[in-house]
Order: sequence, then structure tokens, then C-alpha cells
Amino acid sequence: MTLYAFFGAIEQGFAYGLMVIGVYLTFRVLDFPDLTVDGSLPLGAAVSAVAITSGYSPLLSIFMAAGAGFLAGMVTGILNTKFKILHLLASILTMIALYSINLRIMGRPNMALLGQDTVVDWFNNFTGVLPQHSTPLLFGLICFAVVVVLIWFLHTEIGLAFLATGDNPQMITSQGVNTDIVIICGVGLSNALVAASGALVAQNQGAADVNMGVGTVVAGLASVIVGETVFGDKTITRALIAALLGSVLYRIAIGLALGLKLGSFSITPSDLNLITAILVVFALVMPKMKRQFLAGRSK
Repeated sequence: MTLYAFFGAIEQGFAYGLMVIGVYLTFRVLDFPDLTVDGSLPLGAAVSAVAITSGYSPLLSIFMAAGAGFLAGMVTGILNTKFKILHLLASILTMIALYSINLRIMGRPNMALLGQDTVVDWFNNFTGVLPQHSTPLLFGLICFAVVVVLIWFLHTEIGLAFLATGDNPQMITSQGVNTDIVIICGVGLSNALVAASGALVAQNQGAADVNMGVGTVVAGLASVIVGETVFGDKTITRALIAALLGSVLYRIAIGLALGLKLGSFSITPSDLNLITAILVVFALVMPKMKRQFLAGRSK
């Protein structure tokens, strides 16, 4: 892997970092398998692209994208809690609906941001350094700022209700907490982060595409699992940081895999889903193999 490719992997890792944190919130904190993210990531990109081309501030467009993502997540939560639709099915229904909604928002399958100012351009002009150095720094600062806010939030009374809802809903219900509201808001918050990530990716790539969310949930889960395997998840602070760093490690692993050549055989971008599956299996199996190895050495 070249140095340029390495910085590119870090850039991609932090660009999708908010998405990974959002996936962590639903799958780990709320124990809510949510496939809405495959639709909310391009939703955020579409909203941001349309807002920028309509003359709105690139920074404001990210908040607009997050708001749209929050509404999408709320729909999934409402379908599950109020209409008693299984969480997986509810999220699939929302994801399918978002495909048409994203097309309606952009009016076409994709939208370019050529000639439009973005937050990436603003930061590059502000720092005056090469984009391959300043862009990872910008996305990293955004992600760590969000992680700090989430760590604070999850230690508040409302945040503890979020954690308890995913861990023991019967107990927290007996304490007078409305778990339906917690789930609706929690899934909404998760998809708000995913949509914000989509807005960052669109502004970084200079385009939004209706199909850019395919495989998002798989990549998010892979990043979460890799981060937990490498950095651990004993505390909520450690788990959130591990999820973010797992996103970076996942992108670096993908970059290394794509640059791998064995004779005439080489891995192409079309093998990305296969590589992701192998990484997830490896990350899931490694802790068990490590425990067995340590147990064997102690005998």
C-alpha cells in the first residue's frame, strides 16, 4: 500500500465513521438490528447535494441531512413499536421506501457537486495543506467531536435509559420509562449519524448516488466487530472509540486486500463484499481462538 492509499483509507474510515457509530448505537446499545442505514446513507447524500446546489451552506446541508436521517429512523422505530412489525422487516420496508424517496429528492439517480463549495474545500483552504492530509484531519475531528458528545449523552439519565432499554427492557419499563419512545428516538439518532456520514461522503466525493448505500450495514457491522476485537468494549467510552477506530482499520484492511497480488491473481473492487465477509468471520472467530490458545498454555 502506498502512502497516498494509506491516507485515502484513513480518510474513508473517518468519512464513514459516523455511520459506524450509528450502527453501533442500534446493534449494540439498543439491541435493534436496523437495515435502514442502507437507505439513510444515500438519503443524507441526496439531501446535502440538493441543498448545496440550491445555494445553502455546505455545513447547514449536513445538519439538514441529519434531520432527514432522523425522520427515516423514526419511521422504522414507529413501524416496530406502534405497529408491532418485526424490527428487521420494519427497517427493510423503510430502506426500500427510501430508494424511491432519494430518487424523488434528487430527481435523478445521481447528482454531481462540480463547481460547488463543500466543507472539504473550506477546510482545505483554511489549513492550506494538501487535501490528502487535511481531509482525514477534518473528518477525524468531526468524528471524535461526535464521540465525545455521545459519551457525555450516554452517561446522562436519558442516555442510561437508552443503555438499559437495550440491555433489559423489562427492568427499565418497570422504572416508568417508555421504551417505545426510547427506541424511536434511538433509531432516529442512529440514522441521523448515518445520514450525516452520507453527506460527508458526498461532499468528499463530489457526487451523490442513489446506490451508494448498498452494503452499508455490512461494512458498519464489520467495522464495529473489528474495533471491538482489536480495542475491546468493556466500557461505553472504550466501545465508541473502538467502533470509530474499527472503521479506519476496516478501510485499511480493504485497501491492503485490494492491493494484494498473487501471481496472475489479483483482488478487484467487485470482491469487496467477499473480503468484508471474510473480515467479519475472522474478527468473530479470533477471540474464541485466543481464549482456547491461552487456556491450552495455562495447562
